[in-house]
This record gives sequence, structure tokens and C-alpha cells, in this order.
Amino acid sequence: MKSRVILISLIVIVGVFLFSCVDNQADSSPAVDTDAIRTQAVETYASSLTESLPAPFTPFPTQTASPAAAETALSTTPEPSPTSNPCFNLLYIADITIPDGTRLKPGEKFTKTWQVQNIGGCAWRPGFTFRHVGGDPMRGNPIVLSEAIPTGAKREISIELVVPSGINGVIESAWQMADENGIFFGDTLFIQVVTGDLTTPAVTNTP
Repeated sequence: MKSRVILISLIVIVGVFLFSCVDNQADSSPAVDTDAIRTQAVETYASSLTESLPAPFTPFPTQTASPAAAETALSTTPEPSPTSNPCFNLLYIADITIPDGTRLKPGEKFTKTWQVQNIGGCAWRPGFTFRHVGGDPMRGNPIVLSEAIPTGAKREISIELVVPSGINGVIESAWQMADENGIFFGDTLFIQVVTGDLTTPAVTNTP
């Protein structure tokens, strides 16, 4: 009985000793700083938000042409070709003689006449010329105006021509009015005749 009391006493003493050791270890561990933990948690959360957000969009820089580039662009623009004076204009109205497709003999002389109108804002002055501009000239010579043609007036222009020899088929010639500086204006007037030995194949009726 006495030995049991001693054993229990030893167990109690050992238990108290062990408990005191554990308590001392708990006391000796450094105190936890709760404010630091909260701060670190907030920083970690903010960092995760920054990493998850896409990078801000940076617009492409607007390109503006430098003065030198603008000058280059302007210098490469082709220069407009010289045009006739807008004050002068001629309108073709009708063929008075030798309509297109008229058949004539080689070497035959003929007079071609057109009716035209001055539809420009200025009168045609004496010295204006009506001259060949394309096709076969057919031995025609330029015509020089001897009097002014007022705006709105209608006139007939006639020219003496000769059918070329040694040609079979359609012959064309083009003529146009020009001012005293040789600048053409208005409609181009055409002559078209047929000449030569053109045989038309006979039409046979097949049964």
C-alpha cells in the first residue's frame, strides 16, 4: 500500500514536470504579430489582382506626314496637260454633203460640208483655222476664218478633198478648229468614204 502511494506520487510529479516543460516551450515561442499577418495577406491579394489584370492597351501612335513628305506627294502629282480655252467651243450638228459611207471613185474630187455651231462664250476670231488632225488628209488644205463667228451662231464649213488612188475600202479623215495659237477646241469632224474595186459576193438561194 505504501509503495502504491509512492508510485502515484511519482507519476503526479512527473506529470507536473512534463506540463511545466510544455508550458515553458509555449512561453518561449515568439509572439505572433497579427498586424503583420494581415498586412502581408492584403499585399498578397493585391499582387494577385495585379498579375491577373491584362496589361493596359497602348494605342498606336498617330502618324502625321512630315512637311517634306507632303511636298514629295505634291511634287509627284502629274501636271495637267494643256487644254483648249474654255471660252471657245464648237458643236457638230450635221453632215450637209457626203454622208459617211458614200462610195467615190479613186482620184475623184469632192466638197465635204458640215454644219456647226459656236457654243462657247466667245466669238471665233478671224485667223482661226480649220485643219486636218487625223486619218488621210485627202489633199485637203487648212481653212482660215476671214470673219468673226459670234457665240451661238451656226455656220457651214466646207473643204475641198480628193479621194486617194490605189486604196480599196474605207478612207477616213478628221478635222478640227483651232485658235490663232494653234490650240484645238470643240468637236472633231470626220469624213468617211468608200473607194476602190469592192466586189460584193452574189447571194445564192439554196433550196
